[in-house]
Amino acid sequence: MAPVLPPGSIVVADWHRCKDSKEYFSKILHKKRRKNFGLLESPVMPPHVAVDTVHYKIFISGKTGVGKSALAAHLAGLNIPNMHYETTGIETTVVYWPVKLRESGRVLFFRLQLWDCGENALRRFDHLLPSCKEQVDAVLFLFSFTDRTSFDDLSNQIAKWTETSVGRVVKLVVGTKFDLFMHCDVVERDVRDFQETWSIPVLRMGGEVSDGLGDVAPLLNCLAENLWHQDCVTAGSASYHSQHETVNPP
Repeated sequence: MAPVLPPGSIVVADWHRCKDSKEYFSKILHKKRRKNFGLLESPVMPPHVAVDTVHYKIFISGKTGVGKSALAAHLAGLNIPNMHYETTGIETTVVYWPVKLRESGRVLFFRLQLWDCGENALRRFDHLLPSCKEQVDAVLFLFSFTDRTSFDDLSNQIAKWTETSVGRVVKLVVGTKFDLFMHCDVVERDVRDFQETWSIPVLRMGGEVSDGLGDVAPLLNCLAENLWHQDCVTAGSASYHSQHETVNPP
């Protein structure tokens, strides 16, 4: 398996705290709260500021009740429902997140379309999982720190996404309800052993949504970093093969 990408190796970590980021982050905020972007909406920058937007499809995988819909709302800065209900079909949420590339200083807007589908719906309707897998760029595998069975099920979840038909997909694991440490069924040693075995980054999220960006920045930066790295690797591989075919035509 590929080694875990060190945080901050491609994008500037904690860039949202830097002065030069304010012009960009202000476009995803309204009255110090996150803007809610529809499918056809996007941040509007001044004409003199040229920023490219890169688009990605993210699927959120996990057992019922681990907090898939809550995570999508959390990452988008939306209100999380007090009552839990299972997602009956496919729900999508759009998240915009600006990053600064460390090496070039280039700024990019990442448009992340989060796909969330209820576990029972996936079982009942065969066409839903293929729709979620189609042209997907990353998968977030969720478990809850308060539910041991959801952690033990991670290997089964990941196995569904290791088929050759899926292609290159960024894989991250997210532990939810990390703030409920008094009720933890999963300890840090379990997480450390899992990460060493699978070479997949494990991130932690609590259940409370704040008005700031700091609680979602680590996950969104990690996701952006791994997606950009995957694109660079894919582009390099394509470039290598095209050159190879040019030098050695069939």
